[in-house]
Amino acid sequence: MGGKCPHRKVKKRRLSNKSARRIKFLVKGDDVVYDELLKAAEEAAKGTETKALPLNDDLPGMGQFYCLHCDRFFATNTVREEHVRSKLHKKRVKQMNGPAPHTQLDADLAGGMEMPDNGPKLMTS
Repeated sequence: MGGKCPHRKVKKRRLSNKSARRIKFLVKGDDVVYDELLKAAEEAAKGTETKALPLNDDLPGMGQFYCLHCDRFFATNTVREEHVRSKLHKKRVKQMNGPAPHTQLDADLAGGMEMPDNGPKLMTS
C-alpha cells in the first residue's frame, strides 16, 4: 500500500532567485575593501588624480557610479547619493574606519596553524 506514487515527477531542487542573483553580483570581502580604501587614501595623500572608471555594459549605470565602501554599483548618481545617506552605508563606513578586519592569515594563526617554514634561504642575490 504505501510508497511513492509512480506518476508524480520528482521535484528538482532549484536555486531561488536570491541565491542566483547573489552569485551574479559577488561582493568583495571586508579585508579586500579595507585594503582598497587604504590605497585610495595613500593616493589622495600623494595628490595623484583618481582615474575615471572604465565603461562596462554588464554593470548598472555602465559602471560609472560606484561606492567603494560597500562595493556596489548604481544606475544613476542620484541613487548613489541616496545610498550615501542611508543607514547601511553609514554603518559600513564606520566599520571600515575602525580596526582592520580579520584576514585569512589571522584565521590560520587562531586555528593553530603556524607561519610556513621553508627553511633557510640558500642563494641570496
